[in-house]
Amino acid sequence: MSGDSDCTRTSPSAGSPSDNEFLPDRPKYVCSLSPDLITKAREELQEKPEWRLRDVQALRDMVCKDYPSLGTCLDDAFLLRFLRARKFDYDRALQLLVNYHTCRRSWPEVFNNLKPSAIKPVLESGFVTVLPRLDPEGRHVVCIRPDRWTPSNYPITENIRAIYLTLEKLIQSEETQVNGIVILADYKGVSLSKASHFGPFVAKKVIGILQDGFPIRIKAVNIINEPRIFKGIFAIIKPFLKEKIANRFFLHGCDLNSLHQNIPPVILPEEYGGTSGKLDISAWNELLLASEEDFLHDFSQLVLPCDNSPHDMLVSGDADEKQCDDSLRGMKPQLYYCY
Repeated sequence: MSGDSDCTRTSPSAGSPSDNEFLPDRPKYVCSLSPDLITKAREELQEKPEWRLRDVQALRDMVCKDYPSLGTCLDDAFLLRFLRARKFDYDRALQLLVNYHTCRRSWPEVFNNLKPSAIKPVLESGFVTVLPRLDPEGRHVVCIRPDRWTPSNYPITENIRAIYLTLEKLIQSEETQVNGIVILADYKGVSLSKASHFGPFVAKKVIGILQDGFPIRIKAVNIINEPRIFKGIFAIIKPFLKEKIANRFFLHGCDLNSLHQNIPPVILPEEYGGTSGKLDISAWNELLLASEEDFLHDFSQLVLPCDNSPHDMLVSGDADEKQCDDSLRGMKPQLYYCY
């Protein structure tokens, strides 16, 4: 089904019975939030249950009017992710949806062949996983360990693909849409040679996706065991960070007590001074790999048009790549100095 035909049949805002017969069959949205989370969504996200489907339809109408060739899924549950991520601001939710598709088109090395089985080596390495227990705010903790990556085995884009699929799986949960996530990044053992793979071009792409191209709320980024080289890495990242996100970075060094102020030991593995046993990556790997068919179905609804791409591009192609390459050459001396 193309984006044009889908929009053609879904543009009525509140159709008569005769209008509704032209609507495609879509899963009927059923809210799975607890009463407490419904209250939290109302207070923090401006989500009013009595207006929820009206808001979704308003966003759907805007997509069909302004971006009829976007080729997006228009299901209630899918569009609701973008409204929640932008506190039900229609214009910002629409821009986020456009950016979501723009990011996917602009980086084929990551987004082609986007399925869990394609990143099995990354999962088995333990580069990225999700802790089994939620934090006190009901948020999943995504654990990233760059030292588990061997650059000679596969390019950095495979790691980014694994992180992206992890986020796609997490955001399927309405609880995550409301509560957001926490990131725990362990930079133990990250060398200069490994850090050099994460230059300004890659940094800009990744930050662009996480800040402006994906419907997830990142509530905190906890960095632990960062070596001196991380000062250089952060110098690359920081220019692309919005102030609100930059303020959510916490650098703990080797101080586990500092980490425990943000993430309680009861949900952390022993490796980080926690009491929940050894870090086990198998449960998350099995869950993600078992979702292969779900991903194939969901992504099949995202039709990438051959032309008429959205003009509000988040990444502007070759010019930005050249600019970032020039920036990388300027950053290398700083990386060596920090190392």
